[in-house]
Amino acid sequence: MPEVFQTISPVDGRVYVERSYAQLQDIDHTLNQAQQIQMEWQATSIDERAQICRKAVHYLVAHSNKLAQELTWQMGRPIRYTPNEILGGLQERAIHMIDIAASALAEESLEDGNQFKKVIKHGALGTILVLAPWNYPYLTSINAIIPALMAGNTVILKHSQQTPLCAESYADAFNNAGLPAGVFQYLHMTHTQVAKVVVDSRIDFVSFTGSVEGGYAIQEAVGKRFMRTGLELGGKDPAYVRADADLSYCSEQIADGAFFNSGQSCCGVERIYVHTEVYDQFLEAFLSATTQLNLDDPTKADTTLGPMIKPTAAAFVTDQIDAALAMGARPLVDVRSFPNHEVKRGYMAPQVLVDVDHRMSIMQDETFGPAVGIMKVKDDAEAVHLMNDSRYGLTASIWTQDLERGEVLGKSIQTGTLFINRCDYLDPSLAWSGVKDSGIGISLSHLGYLQVTRPKSFHIKK
Repeated sequence: MPEVFQTISPVDGRVYVERSYAQLQDIDHTLNQAQQIQMEWQATSIDERAQICRKAVHYLVAHSNKLAQELTWQMGRPIRYTPNEILGGLQERAIHMIDIAASALAEESLEDGNQFKKVIKHGALGTILVLAPWNYPYLTSINAIIPALMAGNTVILKHSQQTPLCAESYADAFNNAGLPAGVFQYLHMTHTQVAKVVVDSRIDFVSFTGSVEGGYAIQEAVGKRFMRTGLELGGKDPAYVRADADLSYCSEQIADGAFFNSGQSCCGVERIYVHTEVYDQFLEAFLSATTQLNLDDPTKADTTLGPMIKPTAAAFVTDQIDAALAMGARPLVDVRSFPNHEVKRGYMAPQVLVDVDHRMSIMQDETFGPAVGIMKVKDDAEAVHLMNDSRYGLTASIWTQDLERGEVLGKSIQTGTLFINRCDYLDPSLAWSGVKDSGIGISLSHLGYLQVTRPKSFHIKK
């Protein structure tokens, strides 16, 4: 087994971080410590937990400039955006989940006359293993970490090898907040080590954000135990522009949803369906928004499109585009208009394809890069049919001024979240979930607490 790993920065290809993998004894100690301290942590009040978690969030916010710089160098998102992952998303989600914990975890009393007392209490599961990805390393992990801790669980975080400093920043934040030793820990592990920890009896729940293949592997592994998982997997999220949509507004919003983070978003827009009556106008506006992106070094303040995570990822998107072109698709963006376009370095210009159909991988398989296909549709029925013609179902968006009609259509769309006139956003007051190959389980909202707790019924005869 290798003893160390390196994080290669997508910014310039150099080694940005080098860390040692955990040794067997380190993993064993971490699991034991988490298990031993869990009941003590569970015995604390929700107010005590909230005070510590708030202090940890405030620490991360106070150090957001430093963390943003590290984040840009680790995964390539432009520096103009990385601070908001902490100042916006992480802070918003964490504080909301802390604020609603008391009500979400409150016991439910079901009185039955004078003879019986019936109560349902929500207890912690135990130790939760959080497996977090690199594309939104703080946003994805906070969804699991804060609810788990607020519910009285202990947490072990294994972060992507591309963003190891994020795990260490969490540890710094919780240490600064006075969290008891062992309640939150992290481990840098190999895939083989992770596979062993997933099935370890000292782990009571696995929260995973990543690929469909990774989700299937975890599901198969834990199938040998009676243990739940939360799996947020891939997406091929559609957008439908109706004939009555505000084109100047929706073209800019959908372009942002498609190309933000270089398209490396599970809930990013990857396919667009436009009513035939406004197809040409939408294309013109969408292409204008796309070509205004500035592909460049992400450490520069004016860069709006940074490199993809690895050159191999850019090569995958390029191959998907080439396959579509071979089947009759037509590109609208001349990549030569983006001087820094260089797939071998991972710097990839955005691409918009038309004359596409569902025979093509670009309209069926997750792209996870700055490329999107646009199809013309004749009516709502065709749009809904095409939106549902996918193995994925994380989010979908409808763009219309007829909100009532949008809600009616939304009921027929197979998705975890249905947006109307917005996209690519997680509101922590709403349940975050997926259908089909986009995963199972729920995070965020009061329902997210059901995932990290176990109901216990008290049936008392007076």
